[in-house]
Amino acid sequence: MDVLDKTDLQILRIMQDNSKLTTKELASQVNLSTTPVFERLKRLEAEGYIKRYIAVLDAGKLNYGFVVFCSVKLRRLNRDIAGEFTRIIQDIPEVTECYNISGEYDFLLKIHAPDMKYYQEFILNVLGTIDSLGSLTSTFVMADIKHNYGIPI
Repeated sequence: MDVLDKTDLQILRIMQDNSKLTTKELASQVNLSTTPVFERLKRLEAEGYIKRYIAVLDAGKLNYGFVVFCSVKLRRLNRDIAGEFTRIIQDIPEVTECYNISGEYDFLLKIHAPDMKYYQEFILNVLGTIDSLGSLTSTFVMADIKHNYGIPI
């Protein structure tokens, strides 16, 4: 890991809370002029500390508030099968997060759907068509208690 000074860390904390700040606004918060802040931001982006800038949308207002964590076990597990599964998952828009996990299951998927009926059809017509899929377990989110997009730095 490259060495980040306290100003870099402060910039990252501020940016993960509000990435819409202008360079001038950010510079004012870290007590620097705009040019060094601009250069630091570019470096943090180039070095991969800042991966991208996004808008966090309200899934419920967009009719995708039915959230399911789906634990997936593959029939067999090796590099090729896992690679193929992850390539397929990349192209499924309802799967918003996918993790390779240890334990009883191989992958954990976070899926957004409009409702239970949609999810049922999704299981049958999308996930169910993946040849390597062995079994799955669905856990339905009843309430979003804490959803923090930041990293504690």
